[in-house]
Amino acid sequence: MATKKLLTGLGCLALVFGCGNSDDGRGAGGDGTDGVSGGINPTADGGGEDNGGDAGEDGGNDNGADGGGDSDNDDNGGGPDAPKFDLGEMPDVNQDSTCTPGGGGGKMGGGGGEADYSFLWAANSTQGTISKIDTQTVTEVGRFQVRPDGGGSPSRTSVSLSGHVAVASRQGGVTKFYATEELCSDTNGTPGIQTSTTNTALGWDEEECRAWHTPFDYDSQRPVAWTAGEWNSVTCSYDNELLWTAGRYGSSTSADVVLMDGDNGAIIDMTTINGLTGDQYGIYGGAVDSEGNFWGSQLSGTRLVKVNISDMTSQVWTPPTNSGYGMTVDADGYVWICGYIVQRYDPATDTWAQSASGLGSAGCMADSGNNDLLWTAVGGTIYGIDRETLTVDRSWSVPGSYGISIDFQGYVWAVAFGSSAHRVDPETGATTSYDGLVGAYTYSDMTGAALQSVSGGPPTG
Repeated sequence: MATKKLLTGLGCLALVFGCGNSDDGRGAGGDGTDGVSGGINPTADGGGEDNGGDAGEDGGNDNGADGGGDSDNDDNGGGPDAPKFDLGEMPDVNQDSTCTPGGGGGKMGGGGGEADYSFLWAANSTQGTISKIDTQTVTEVGRFQVRPDGGGSPSRTSVSLSGHVAVASRQGGVTKFYATEELCSDTNGTPGIQTSTTNTALGWDEEECRAWHTPFDYDSQRPVAWTAGEWNSVTCSYDNELLWTAGRYGSSTSADVVLMDGDNGAIIDMTTINGLTGDQYGIYGGAVDSEGNFWGSQLSGTRLVKVNISDMTSQVWTPPTNSGYGMTVDADGYVWICGYIVQRYDPATDTWAQSASGLGSAGCMADSGNNDLLWTAVGGTIYGIDRETLTVDRSWSVPGSYGISIDFQGYVWAVAFGSSAHRVDPETGATTSYDGLVGAYTYSDMTGAALQSVSGGPPTG
């Protein structure tokens, strides 16, 4: 594998405890459209989108009608000042340091204090944008175009421990945006930082909080997942945050898994996985484990894939049951494939366990607090599944669901295929909804809480 660069010069995150508001040294040249290397051709941004097909393409769910009724739930969320899980000390932190690591940016779930900010990033597939939702106020605080042509059909988002988001487009391309204006560069010729702070995206050449865009020409590009990186207590920032993605040409039985430089979008290494199911999607979901290795699954759970970050070697498994849509890795290292049957893979023993049927048909994510639940969804219901017994511990009604995530206060989020995102109190089922998305579709680690969980941080909240 090509030597991984240690990314330095990130500067001191302004929102991390004890750090000053200093420039991170990225400069104005961060829109790394020339970062593609290793034989992958830049995408040809022509032709129309097939954005309307995902409800059928992605598992056959009929959840496109998101149920409405969001305004009825606006006051039911329990408030942002009621964390759901206890905080703990971050292990292996120099207590004499002037700053401590968080997750997802600032003190997001880390450092023993309240979160400075917490965002959920939802893809507006049919609009070619992603929305930045404040999870504490349940309001949209930014919207961003993901490709120069305004298209791409974005679907998966992933949030780094620094809080920055990367989004992959089904029709090719990966784009990174900074979490807050402190790290954005004045590049468009107008004094000050121009960036979206509402539900309206700025033009491609006007938006200044886009870090970089790397085009790809894959016919299908879906997974995107950050590695944890390494905490630098001198600069008060994470170094060497790398990014995984995967893509496929046509309906072959192989797919590429690509490791990218998270700072500039350049390709570090790539491997081709063979022995996959011959569909048009390739590797469908992706996540990382505590060592930064990539795990990916195919639609319907037909294959599970691992790529080792140390040398890009890979393994492929055939799960016991063809049931799968979303996937995640939990704090204990278990790999989950979630469909109408939830399947748990234990890498330590190379064994599988399965739940009863009828539990889900969408995304899933594990909490890392006192409940130890895996959350998944089907239509108007989200389920909290005991991760040891694989039985339903609790279930709550929601106006609609597709993607599932956990935020840094411990709330469960269900992003419906349509216009809404719903924040659910895991203890009471009280729901607070945001209705304003456009063709929304996201079921990856859209808050960064899953990454923090597997990286060994404290509970998410």
